[in-house]
Amino acid sequence: MCDEFTDAATDRALARKGLTRREFSALGAAAAVTGCANASGAADSGNDLSEQMVRITTEDGIADGFFVHPVKGAYPGVIMWPDIAGLRDAKKIMARRLAGEGYAVLVVNQYYRSAPAPVMDSFSQFMQPEGREMVMGYRELLTPDAITRDASAYVAYLDSQDSVDKARGIGSNGYCMGGPFTVRTAAAVPDRVGAAASFHGGGLVTDEPDSPHKLLARTKASYLVAIARNDDEKRPGDKDVLKKTAEGAGRPAEIEVYDADHGWCVPDSPVYDPNEADRAYDRMLALYSKL
Repeated sequence: MCDEFTDAATDRALARKGLTRREFSALGAAAAVTGCANASGAADSGNDLSEQMVRITTEDGIADGFFVHPVKGAYPGVIMWPDIAGLRDAKKIMARRLAGEGYAVLVVNQYYRSAPAPVMDSFSQFMQPEGREMVMGYRELLTPDAITRDASAYVAYLDSQDSVDKARGIGSNGYCMGGPFTVRTAAAVPDRVGAAASFHGGGLVTDEPDSPHKLLARTKASYLVAIARNDDEKRPGDKDVLKKTAEGAGRPAEIEVYDADHGWCVPDSPVYDPNEADRAYDRMLALYSKL
């Protein structure tokens, strides 16, 4: 999770670029757009895409989201849980890339109870004290029960779409705070969610009775857990707990520490690592190919 430990890695990454935290934040959306353009890597699949902002009825209100899929045909649905900066252009670009591979991708606004997306234009806004304070307040509403309710609504939404192949399983992926949400999604609707991927996810292993790792036995999904090296340095035992728990639950799980820091998969992050991000993306495609 984004904390003082990951902040240190962020500062080191910025120093390598000759930037301070304040200078990176001042670049803001301009830097993000450049990074996203370089990182889009959209598949040359020949798939024309249809995209729109959508409104989804949940038990707690109306959630907004971004839905993108190939124009023709029906494809496996995917729920994408953003990192702490929420649904924004960087996440839309990531969703388009995945949709181009042949998926119907719903990027959710996890903060819909507090504000419509985007709550931030780029990750750089989270790096400012006022931005961090804002989303930390929003985050307090994202209880495990709330995420479980939302996940059920998102699965139902995908299953109501003509562009989603209901004969195939649904995938879920999450970044940073979205990592545990993707596990809760698999547990919320186990008969539909067949694959779940966590990228530099925080809070997958806790002492709480409903810790995400304790939910694996309730699911029918296969897993990809891509761990940041600095997250592993902070909690080196988590990967072993995850491996042991997945094995005990009979759930296939690829669990690996990547040679990159927390946030490396997200193109507007200051620690974005294109090579390791592409490697993680390819492993996600391998996971989703079995849906």
